[in-house]
Amino acid sequence: MEVKGKKIGFVLTGSFCTFSKVIPKIKELIELQAEVVPVMSFNSYQMDTKFGKAKDFINEIESITGKEIIHTIQGAEPIGPKGMTDVMVIAPCSGNTMAKLACDIIDTPATMAAKSHLRNNRPLVIAPSTNNGLGGNAENIGKLLNRKNYYFVPFRQDNPITKPRSIVFDSEYIIKTIEEALEEKQISPILL
Repeated sequence: MEVKGKKIGFVLTGSFCTFSKVIPKIKELIELQAEVVPVMSFNSYQMDTKFGKAKDFINEIESITGKEIIHTIQGAEPIGPKGMTDVMVIAPCSGNTMAKLACDIIDTPATMAAKSHLRNNRPLVIAPSTNNGLGGNAENIGKLLNRKNYYFVPFRQDNPITKPRSIVFDSEYIIKTIEEALEEKQISPILL
């Protein structure tokens, strides 16, 4: 299914090293005539890192989407009741956010956006990026892979030599995963 005319929630969480791969995908979704509703976790909205300043990311995303970023729990809660999204993407989805989703902990704008969206029985696309994906978070990934309405952007081991438990999504699959999720299909979630 094409993304044209679809309302896509796009949530960014704290795996800052992947923002440079994710933001162009937001722009591509806009070019494909999707409506993007931007959401950021507390940390992604507030923290400056070696990968960039929070304010610069905020300005860029708001300029691309033409919308103010949802960055509070109160702002994210109406997403489901108001039917604001047809599909939601969390890219990057940090290990912290995946663990919270697996345990139904709703204490950030990202997790509230996901919970609120899921109440409408619509697809949630996860693009994992975490240093402990093949360690402590593997159990949570397994739980989410088996949940209804959860779809994963294909991911692989990040750097097997220096970060043997780290995984990262392949940004080239974000839009294809969204399209397939809208058809209730999961493309192969694990890449070699």
